[in-house]
Amino acid sequence: QSWPVYEEVYNKMLELAAFLDLPRFPDITESCFLHPDMLCMKYLMEANLPDELHNWTCRVVKKISVGEADFLTLVPGNKSTRKVKYDVLAAAVIVVVLKLLFLLDDHYEWLLSDFAEERNKNNKEGGPYFEFKKWYKVIKCSLDVEQNKLDEERAKYLWRCEKPLFYSADKKSKVLKRRQMVVNLQNQFGKLSGSVQPAEKPNPSSFQLSWSEENTDGSCFHGHSLKGILQEKCGLLTAMNPDYWLCTVKLCTEKLCGHLAHYREVDFPESYHFVLRLFSFLLRIQPSYIHDEVCVIEHKLFNKKLCKKPKYNTGLRK
Repeated sequence: QSWPVYEEVYNKMLELAAFLDLPRFPDITESCFLHPDMLCMKYLMEANLPDELHNWTCRVVKKISVGEADFLTLVPGNKSTRKVKYDVLAAAVIVVVLKLLFLLDDHYEWLLSDFAEERNKNNKEGGPYFEFKKWYKVIKCSLDVEQNKLDEERAKYLWRCEKPLFYSADKKSKVLKRRQMVVNLQNQFGKLSGSVQPAEKPNPSSFQLSWSEENTDGSCFHGHSLKGILQEKCGLLTAMNPDYWLCTVKLCTEKLCGHLAHYREVDFPESYHFVLRLFSFLLRIQPSYIHDEVCVIEHKLFNKKLCKKPKYNTGLRK
């Protein structure tokens, strides 16, 4: 009677696939839902981020070669290949893109937001510029509401199956009668407390947060523009800010400490932590799992710069 941990379910899945000696899974191509480009599109929509960010996530996926079928496709029992956590990978790509464009250092993103706010006030032509500050307020409010709902649902969750188990035909009538009494009591207490019980179970959906451009309150940011933070250079759009900060300079050994990187909230900017919290809520995992994947992507992006050695001896000549 507990909620399973993501890592535990993931590792059991790999063990079961290897135990059953399953063959190589079907190739994951760009048209498959598990491809990073497809998943990034889904989570950009759910995180209420501008559509233009999808071009940047596709560029990052192509740059670090995580969209190849050989990298994504599961081969049970093959210990030489790194097992891909598809949703975590897509969320981490989005976080890296946000760091590339907004830096997420608790300073630069707010400067960009102030610039976008001034532009939107003075110029009404064209689509609005994306304001990080406004997006932060909208998402934080919705996230707090949804988190409270989730905590309340988990606190009230009844650890029992919907269809009772009958160990013998003699006990069937007793079990059904007892179950009906429990349901009736719950309905009566629900009416007394004023809580409205749903008539039927809602249809399942892969989206936990939904945003519509038809809303008049301006809470949807899908169509907002990134022109205020981009510049054209050599025919390509690049970020106006050339700086970037790494989450970790050196990755740990996963077999020794269990993680590729160490994550403590106090060691990182609040904006970065908020973005991790958003995607950890959507995926129902700990922020440290997404942080690990972010560190891996960063080292793939900047590996040549990190490992570059000086051509000459920098020591003093004798």
